Amino acid sequence: MTVRVMLISPAPGPALRAARFDDDTPLDEAGTRLARAAAGSLPGGARAFTAPSERCRQTASALGLDADPAPGLRDLEVGRWRGRSLEELAAGEPEAVGAWLADPGAAPHGGESVLALIARVGGWLDGLADGGGGGRVLAVADPSVVRAAAVHALALPPAVFWRLDVAPLTLTELTGRAGRWNLRCGRPLTAG
Repeated sequence: MTVRVMLISPAPGPALRAARFDDDTPLDEAGTRLARAAAGSLPGGARAFTAPSERCRQTASALGLDADPAPGLRDLEVGRWRGRSLEELAAGEPEAVGAWLADPGAAPHGGESVLALIARVGGWLDGLADGGGGGRVLAVADPSVVRAAAVHALALPPAVFWRLDVAPLTLTELTGRAGRWNLRCGRPLTAG
């Protein structure tokens, strides 16, 4: 049976606006307002999930979703880099940042590698397709998770991860069964 997984990136928040790694800050008023305005553009789904981050949970709520938490959708764990900007890290740890961006298996921050993220998200995604439930699934997930899902689903080289952009409040759709997935990228969620 075919499953349609619709991944929704969260509304923008303070971390995105400051170009820093999120440290689980809540959405601000502007992000909440944008998510509420987009609520009417959601496709219907039989099941709804949310990543455990505050911004994903608040986005799901503002979109009007009664979403179950899905630990497999948690954001890329960046260890000691949480709350810091990439610019700050590039100035203070240029070799570590360079290694992290060049090698999907590297985790100089003491967190999770991109390879580990792709495997974790791929396991969640394949579990939906192999679980026999089929149907439609909505999931609010951080941009890194959406990128990892696309890399896994299309069997792309892991280095492509950094070349996929996921804008706030967009929908990326994966449709699949029996290990074969199709991708529909980045439809914006807009009011009306």
